[in-house]
Amino acid sequence: MGSLEVARMKFYCDEKRCIHCDGCSIACAEAHELPVSVSRRKVVSINEGIEGLEFSLSVACMHCTDAPCQQVCPVDCFYIREDGIVLHDKNKCIGCAYCLYACPFGAPQFPKDGAFGTKGVMDKCTMCAGGPEETNSEKERHLYGQNRIAEGKVPMCAAMCSTKALLVGDSQEVSNIFRQRFVAQGKGVQSAPYGWTNAYGK
Repeated sequence: MGSLEVARMKFYCDEKRCIHCDGCSIACAEAHELPVSVSRRKVVSINEGIEGLEFSLSVACMHCTDAPCQQVCPVDCFYIREDGIVLHDKNKCIGCAYCLYACPFGAPQFPKDGAFGTKGVMDKCTMCAGGPEETNSEKERHLYGQNRIAEGKVPMCAAMCSTKALLVGDSQEVSNIFRQRFVAQGKGVQSAPYGWTNAYGK
């Protein structure tokens, strides 16, 4: 009997459905009790003001296959779970911000400002999967927020998306939904969702 293949978790934001309501970013901040200076998820406008080309995207850590943040971290605070979720250990982080400069999505956040002062320990989207501490422990919740994945729930941002623009789950299933949506629009299947080439390769 062969071993079961573990699902590879991925995010996808359908730019044709995102209405820039910020529900995902607000839900994330509330669910994880984030400080005002940290925004794990942001909604951005691309081609703003250009009629017919403007669209919005919900952006956070994409949990990349070959995570650039992990590659540049001098203290190895990042780790990639078997299901593809990229997490970090706040007890190892030294706040050097190399990960911020390496990340094409601007996902790493720092709770403090100041060009010459300490930025504090890095924070980023955990895909609601907690951290290295004991699952659903008080310490895990305090440092990383809710662990909805351990409870069999989708991340809070996707759960609160009113137009279902923000999807998360097994990469194969998310890809299937992407294809079905494009076929339903009569435009055929495009090569990859926006941002996927950067995050997951070809």
